[in-house]
Amino acid sequence: MFPRYRLVGFCGLPGAPALGRLGTGAPGQRAAEVEKVAHRYAAGREPLPVLELLATVANASAGPDGTYRSRTPAATIRRFHRVARDRRALLLLNIQPGRAPVLDEVKALRDWLVHPDVGIALDPEWEMARGQVPGDTYGRTDGHELTEVARYLSGLVEAHDLPQKPLVFHQVATSVVHAQSALRPQPGVALIKSADGIGSPGLKRGTWQRLVHDLPDGLHTGFKLFYEEDARGSRLMTPEEVLALRPQPEYVMYE
Repeated sequence: MFPRYRLVGFCGLPGAPALGRLGTGAPGQRAAEVEKVAHRYAAGREPLPVLELLATVANASAGPDGTYRSRTPAATIRRFHRVARDRRALLLLNIQPGRAPVLDEVKALRDWLVHPDVGIALDPEWEMARGQVPGDTYGRTDGHELTEVARYLSGLVEAHDLPQKPLVFHQVATSVVHAQSALRPQPGVALIKSADGIGSPGLKRGTWQRLVHDLPDGLHTGFKLFYEEDARGSRLMTPEEVLALRPQPEYVMYE
């Protein structure tokens, strides 16, 4: 996947505009839009559009099974996968696990993950421990759990003779990922650490520098932008400014 491509995507869920760009308009319209944005980030690479669909969504209420999460219907995932395939894009299935075990949520998506153009994105700030409620505090993961997910994806890649599969984890603060040094790359999986966080260009550069400091070997970088929140009281960073970050982000995602 790298260094051939630069991934550029929109995230969200249909009918939920507050959760990202994919929450408004038809999936085909959003795919055409992100394709144009992706070309602004090429900078010597092949631009690869991404649709990052929320497949597991954290909730403020426990729900009938006490997991504080809900799953996106298969029909919605199928619709976005069809669009991604038609546009030669990647479909990333984003997981906000609530109190559900992360690997269980990944395994629940197996029927989609055996396709060559489907990967996983994790949002560990929504990964709650016992007694925690989504939205009240940041959740967390660690290098061991991320390695476990990567190992599962690696097994699918090998068993089904798939191309390298992306595994993204979004990180909003240093506290969200513990024991990062325990993260172990797995064959057939491209690990991408995406710097999250809302703010002005200066604030976002500061978050970037903290999160990419002392990166483990084999870990690629991503950068997240917010169309509305970043511009509130400031402005959205330009592609040129994002590409000037070091190391240069290999996945750029807009919410």
